[in-house]
Amino acid sequence: MAIQKDRVRFNVGGKIFETTATTLAIAGRQSYFAAMFDENWDLQTNPAGEYFIDRNPDCFSILLDLLRTGELYIPPNVPEKLLYREALFYGLMDHVRSAKWGQFDGNRLHLLKSVSGRAPGDGTAIRASPDGGCCVAHGSMVHIYDWMVEEHPPINLDYQRVNDAGWVGPADPTGLVISTCERLGRGQGGMGLFNSTTGELRYKFSVTHENAVKSYTAGALCFNDSYNLFSSCKGRSNEYGIGVWDQNTGQQVDFFYEPSGWSLGDADKLQWLNGSNCLLVATLFPRKDNCYISLLDFRSKSMVWSWTDMWSPANSDDRRVRDAIAMEENGSICVVNEFEDLGFMDLRREPGSVRWSSRSRLMKGKMPDEPCYPKLALHEGQLFSSMNDCISVFCGSDWVLTSRLRRSFGGSICDFSIGGDRLFALHSEENVFDIWETPPPSIV
Repeated sequence: MAIQKDRVRFNVGGKIFETTATTLAIAGRQSYFAAMFDENWDLQTNPAGEYFIDRNPDCFSILLDLLRTGELYIPPNVPEKLLYREALFYGLMDHVRSAKWGQFDGNRLHLLKSVSGRAPGDGTAIRASPDGGCCVAHGSMVHIYDWMVEEHPPINLDYQRVNDAGWVGPADPTGLVISTCERLGRGQGGMGLFNSTTGELRYKFSVTHENAVKSYTAGALCFNDSYNLFSSCKGRSNEYGIGVWDQNTGQQVDFFYEPSGWSLGDADKLQWLNGSNCLLVATLFPRKDNCYISLLDFRSKSMVWSWTDMWSPANSDDRRVRDAIAMEENGSICVVNEFEDLGFMDLRREPGSVRWSSRSRLMKGKMPDEPCYPKLALHEGQLFSSMNDCISVFCGSDWVLTSRLRRSFGGSICDFSIGGDRLFALHSEENVFDIWETPPPSIV
């Protein structure tokens, strides 16, 4: 910022403030203050040498103190939503969020709050947004919450069951892709890109087969850094496989057809691997009787690695795989069974049996009447696994259990998601979701 002198005076809504250019520089290049002192913005002071801003002075005082100290203190007489509105105006929302909760650490998480959904049971999925909000899929509805846990207008898919949802990312912070089942006799289904703030449908993602647009069911979703969207697809004829679209235009750019004797179109999970430029595709029980895990290389249109439990003995632990996740740093795939035992397969070798590392049998062979099978997530070198009403955190090269997150209300956890430095856990019985976050570091 081109500032001629260090001391700066403001008149904000009739109240005088004095600070320094050094303090204002902490706001960053995308802030109001950076633009204010840009050489191309010829902003003049009043005769008293003050810059006038017609905004709320109480909020300005809080935000200025945040820049000075890095701490956020909101007096009881200032509504939080008012402060957030003013922070948005000054371009200081990232500073506010950083002061309210710290960098994500699974071993330091604490429960912020639990939020009750609109209807009991049958939650499909929960997905964290990059800014600390989330969306919850329930039947044919998707409920949207911002980072302040304020609910936006829900998205109604007209009785088409939602299978998955995914946030486009920082390039389009309000963009939300939703995949749905095809409705028999209606020729609908597939995927659409929605504005998460207004619920407006921007465009649909079509599948083209033999130069004809086909109706299809879209399943699991994922994105890569090249602005491609991947989805498992099931059509009425030969449109079984993994579709690829340009997320900016909605145009289909590729399709990996399902090989005979394998399963791609019914996939439960997709994961893009940046290091190898491959896509992990996992189809798991109970969607299919057998488990199929593969790595697809779209450049060569080949399946470069694959594993299935099809030929495993009926009583083998390999037949109980419920989720899978690739860990590129150590070249392996982690799987979990219904007892929350972790197993590993080496991606650098020919696939064989799973190397199970935990024989804990935490459930002692017993499952709830309506079980929610374990889910896996990997974030910043920490591994997370859900089981019944808790989430376990594993760390280190041997993936040692280091902590557990448990919230008794709401029953078993049917899904969880990490994003925006928060963890969201969706319970099955009461459609309640929990928000976990890391406390901000102490400032001495």
